[in-house]
Amino acid sequence: MAQSGDTGPESEGRRGAGADPRRRSWRWALTLFWLAAAGPGWPRASGGAPRHHWPVPYKRFSFRPDPDPFCQAKYTFCPTGSPIPVLKGDDVIEVFRLQTPVWEFKYGNLLGHLKIMHDAIGFRSTLTGKNYTVEWYELFQLGNCTFPHLRPEMNAPFWCNQGAACFFEGIDDIHWKENGTLVLIATISGNMFNEMAKWIKQDNETGIYYETWTVQASPEKGAETWFESYDCSKFVLRTYKKLAELGAEFKKIETNYTRIFLYSGEPTYLGNETSVFGPAGNKTLALAIKKFYYPFKPHLSTKEFLLSLLQIFDTVIIHRQFYLFYNFEYWFLPMKFPFIKITYEEIPLPTRNRTLPGL
Repeated sequence: MAQSGDTGPESEGRRGAGADPRRRSWRWALTLFWLAAAGPGWPRASGGAPRHHWPVPYKRFSFRPDPDPFCQAKYTFCPTGSPIPVLKGDDVIEVFRLQTPVWEFKYGNLLGHLKIMHDAIGFRSTLTGKNYTVEWYELFQLGNCTFPHLRPEMNAPFWCNQGAACFFEGIDDIHWKENGTLVLIATISGNMFNEMAKWIKQDNETGIYYETWTVQASPEKGAETWFESYDCSKFVLRTYKKLAELGAEFKKIETNYTRIFLYSGEPTYLGNETSVFGPAGNKTLALAIKKFYYPFKPHLSTKEFLLSLLQIFDTVIIHRQFYLFYNFEYWFLPMKFPFIKITYEEIPLPTRNRTLPGL
């Protein structure tokens, strides 16, 4: 259900993860894991007044743009996607928590041992017996959403970054149960389901891009959060919250989610594509940003990949520099130990809103 709900990559948890233009491979994942295992700036560039409202709100849009033809996914987004049906108001719908290791289609439970998981939601109509799955993930796979392409004909980095919801009939029981989770968490009415479907359509049309990182001041509880991620788990959490607002009552079970953190001091706003890379932009800053992203490019030989890892280590760990692209704007992160961390954290299911009877 990309573009408001009826087209649609196979999720990184199901069939897709590598990325193409042309093409991002498993090396992105290895780079991320390698950074996560690492132990113990660039000029504080011009372009914009300091911002003090944290975390920076995720920017929403009035419509979803068509993808650029340059952006081609190795695995088709939501190949069996379909519109969300309108169910009978008195139907009883079972809601299932779905979770499976990322890239299970290729690596089985390997990433499950590292608690790197993909999340989705399942539904079952007791009136018709039909099952449904809804999930949210990248149109062009994870690497393209996390790092740009440096195209010779363009001065600015080029981003293939969209994420969208995918809805389809059926629940692949074996897929979710074998290495992951398929568990009943709530029962709702057909009316609640229909209201949720309207909300998903609106959420999907206005939240168009994927954000890999959560950026915080430190791993300590209560630390300042600079930027929030926007990924599959956040979609699931938003949907649970909406169902609770509609009156759904969730079971009291533990629910955990994968999060990828960067740790930095207070970020510095650098500017957007025009102010940094345009004719009147900051050429020194523009060069520094492109130099930062260069080691993350696709199509590297083994030798080039190893050299790129050394460059990434030198920039992020030794010199403590990271350039973040968020809301189509660039930010400088003065990195701090432990720099990057992958966690599997419990986030409780929401509490029912009891002010909306009859849904």
